[in-house]
Amino acid sequence: MKKVLIPTDFSETSSNAIRYAMRLFKYDRSEFIIMNAFADEVYESAKEMNREDFEAFKETYRKNVDNDLQEQVDDMMATSANPKHKYEYESCFGSLVDEVNEIVDRENIDIVVMGTKGKTDDRNLTFGSNTLQVIKYVKCPVLAVPVGYLEEYPQNILFPTDYMVPYKRRELKLLSTLAMSYVATINFLYISDFKGLSHRQLDNRDFLDCSFENNKFSFMHGGGKDITKTINQTITDKNIDMLVMVNQRHSYLENMLYNSTIEKIGLRIKIPFLVLQNLHRK
Repeated sequence: MKKVLIPTDFSETSSNAIRYAMRLFKYDRSEFIIMNAFADEVYESAKEMNREDFEAFKETYRKNVDNDLQEQVDDMMATSANPKHKYEYESCFGSLVDEVNEIVDRENIDIVVMGTKGKTDDRNLTFGSNTLQVIKYVKCPVLAVPVGYLEEYPQNILFPTDYMVPYKRRELKLLSTLAMSYVATINFLYISDFKGLSHRQLDNRDFLDCSFENNKFSFMHGGGKDITKTINQTITDKNIDMLVMVNQRHSYLENMLYNSTIEKIGLRIKIPFLVLQNLHRK
């Protein structure tokens, strides 16, 4: 059974991410866990309270969150009575990243799905701060779904890579299964002015070749030093409907995320963005 964790702030963006996840995994036996981390809201609202009033306020807030989560689950069941799907919810008094990581470890989550932005929908930003923190620090694949994205399934998947990452089988299997469900083509894109590959790069590319032997895929090469610009242009030119990148030291994605402020991240994507976290998982 595939386990899918969906953080929500009860915004329309979150609801759209939930609907997209349900459609994307409609062929899989899946358990969806809807969660809300509400510590920040409680601390912000209870600054002037004494400890006793604070604890009472926290429990009242939790009950309200539980009610909202139950309504969300009821809506999911009403929207799709898919017999392959199971729905649970969890309210968490803690920070979003810590609580997501805790559930990921405890439940052995396969993928986290969330909107690219939450209630503070700034049109000038590709990612909201919460989504960016989850992408950076949660030890699990993360699928970020743009505001209002309504397409049902991917057909052309773009996977930029420098072939320097020792890929994890579990996460490649997740991508392979997803692509096979919709007979999607995975396009591996190597961006460099040099076409030659080192022995390490060749070995990692061969590993990709073996891992996706049952999929439709292609290896592409793009020149230039502006990786972000090349990715954005390829998405447009090739009608890409899902972007996949690996969060790993010295990867394309690390350079974009860790060397930029949130306002300066150059990815201007309007398609689902799957981040594979190449970190230790049980």
